[in-house]
Amino acid sequence: MGDIRGSDSEENRNIVNRTIYTAQQCIGAALDALPAKKSNTARKINGDLFERFIRLVISDIGVNVIEGTISVPVKIDGEITFKMNYQHDLIVQDGTKTKAIGSVKTSSKDRIDKIFIDKFLYNKLTDTSTPHFAIFLNDVQRKGKEGEYGINATFLTGHFKGYTVKLNPLDDVYYCDIRPNMVTEKILKDHIKAFDNFVFTDIWRFLE
Repeated sequence: MGDIRGSDSEENRNIVNRTIYTAQQCIGAALDALPAKKSNTARKINGDLFERFIRLVISDIGVNVIEGTISVPVKIDGEITFKMNYQHDLIVQDGTKTKAIGSVKTSSKDRIDKIFIDKFLYNKLTDTSTPHFAIFLNDVQRKGKEGEYGINATFLTGHFKGYTVKLNPLDDVYYCDIRPNMVTEKILKDHIKAFDNFVFTDIWRFLE
């Protein structure tokens, strides 16, 4: 793919969003075919593969990104007393310098709280303002029974707004399948974007 700045036509942006969403949904559909007793394993595999997929996309546009643990030194009275280890899905680097930290999840359900708190704690402990972002596939889940299936939204609007206003906003949140209220509701529309914005513009801003 290479550096895609300058090729950000609406058509190319749509291709990026649709390709990633469709490919990952195909993976999820294949894992859905596993026996019911292995459903928890399938969900874990699906999440792991999505993380790998996004890392490959970022690497392919020419950005250095890894997963792993960051050791955070904690100072007391100006001296390093001990260290805390933080595991992250995405560590965007320029050389060996950490430029941004990201979380990649198939949905925000049961995870959104931790992502906001991780940013608060990391920057508090390191006395930095390292950008933290999140990438989600979608925020819907299946409901009903065979022949009568529907979908439920799993996005916790109140939690997202509360943490954004009262704790700290994330440095943008990205969805491959953005929900309608995310482009109409105040606070949500200011902090949530479609995934194409990340690869065409925002990741390069993090690297500046």
